[in-house]
Amino acid sequence: QVQLVESGGGLVQAGGSLRLSCVASGSTFSTYAFGWYRQAPGKQRELVAGISSGGRTNYADSVKGRFTISRDGAKNTAYLQMNTLTPEDTAVYYCNAGYAQGSAWGQGTQVTVSS
Repeated sequence: QVQLVESGGGLVQAGGSLRLSCVASGSTFSTYAFGWYRQAPGKQRELVAGISSGGRTNYADSVKGRFTISRDGAKNTAYLQMNTLTPEDTAVYYCNAGYAQGSAWGQGTQVTVSS
């Protein structure tokens, strides 16, 4: 079973940047598809960005042009670079990996953007 460990969350002022990391276990990292999701208090979890095993990316309209998802096979890590953050980006961010046998979630990392 794949295990995911996230890091990189924190408190940042509006307009600032953060980079989230998601380290995945397993020897078949190149076959995983990754998604970054977020859940704000009182709201449903939503997909923020995704990247396929082949590197194709997709983004929620609310983050296009500000967030970038990427992956590094040498480090078994997926990233979410977040720029020009706003208070509306405040949420717990979760990494998800999809693979042949199923999917896995990370524990979540809090991102708080102050105005």
